[in-house]
Amino acid sequence: FFQMGLNHRERLFLGGNRTGKTVVGGFETTLHLTGRYPDWWEGRRFSEPGDWWAAGDTRQTTRDIQQKELLGPPDAIGTGLIPEDAIIKPRPMSGVPDAFETVTVRHVSGGVSTLGFKSYDQGRKSFQGTAKQGIWLDEECPMEVYVEALMRTMTTGGLMLLTFTPLNGLTQLVLDFLPKGNMPESGLLEAA
Repeated sequence: FFQMGLNHRERLFLGGNRTGKTVVGGFETTLHLTGRYPDWWEGRRFSEPGDWWAAGDTRQTTRDIQQKELLGPPDAIGTGLIPEDAIIKPRPMSGVPDAFETVTVRHVSGGVSTLGFKSYDQGRKSFQGTAKQGIWLDEECPMEVYVEALMRTMTTGGLMLLTFTPLNGLTQLVLDFLPKGNMPESGLLEAA
């Protein structure tokens, strides 16, 4: 999955529940935000800081899943995948206890990356307008949200990472990643 990022801007880690999909998405997002790539990394690398989004179903589930995976629990920020010494300042989200709207992250280049937390329940319009180096969508989103988010990466040549279990069956989004509607022999999915 990681190595495919060299040649494919859109990737989907499709799998069953509790198989580590969120950890995979969070790990890659962390590497791009910090620029701290391990020696074995064969995927895409960004030498400069970037502007990213992480999004889930609701603001609460984004807080409870992605935010916790990346930053740690609210009372232990810095214990998640993003190292504590890289976290500069989380900015609280209005109306959602213990949720953050954005967090700034130190990049090895000396610059600063920004990560914004979003949710599908905010609607397609909340994904409009700004260019992003990358977007990580955890859980399947409505097709209109996916298309709008994808547009944010066009001018940057950025990445779209999707991690989810196909609970809604063979939706149009899932089918877009399945060649001829079949799972590829490798089990790895990229947009055609």
